[in-house]
This record gives sequence, structure tokens and C-alpha cells, in this order.
Amino acid sequence: MAAVEKHDHLVHVGELTDRDREMLELERLWWKYAGAKEQAIRDKFDMTATRYYQILNALIDSEAALAHDPLLIKRLRRLRSQRQRQRQARRAGTDG
Repeated sequence: MAAVEKHDHLVHVGELTDRDREMLELERLWWKYAGAKEQAIRDKFDMTATRYYQILNALIDSEAALAHDPLLIKRLRRLRSQRQRQRQARRAGTDG
């Protein structure tokens, strides 16, 4: 089985771990946490929000996640791209 190591997290090609599926479920239902998403991340995964988002970014690049929930993964990829473009535009506006 091919795997790409991302710090302490393995994103397996062709399969998701239970934690991977739980993270995707949280992303699917984040609005139910009424502004307490960071607390839900700490409670459910025992990690900081920063670490969670590092792992999530690796996860949403995986083909296994795309196969598991294509609509969610495409939405998360699109949102990430929008945030990257906004950051680049801000940098260009302040650097130029």
C-alpha cells in the first residue's frame, strides 16, 4: 500500500483512517458547533486547531478523501484556493 507521511499522520492511497473520516465528518457538520469549532477540534481530536488544519490540508489532497466524499473535498479545495488567492492579493497590495 502506498502512503505519504505527513508528520505523524499517514494519508493512505485508497483508504482512510477512522480519524480521517471523523475529520471529514466534522468539516461536513462544522456549522452545528455554533462557533466552537476549535473547542470541538480539541475535544474530539486532542490537538490544536493549527495541527488539525495541517492534517486536514494533507487529507483533502488525497484521492481516498476525494473518493469518500467528492462534494465535500471539492468544496474544501475550492475554499482553500480562495483563501490562498486572497492572501496573495493582500501581499501584492502591501508589497507593491
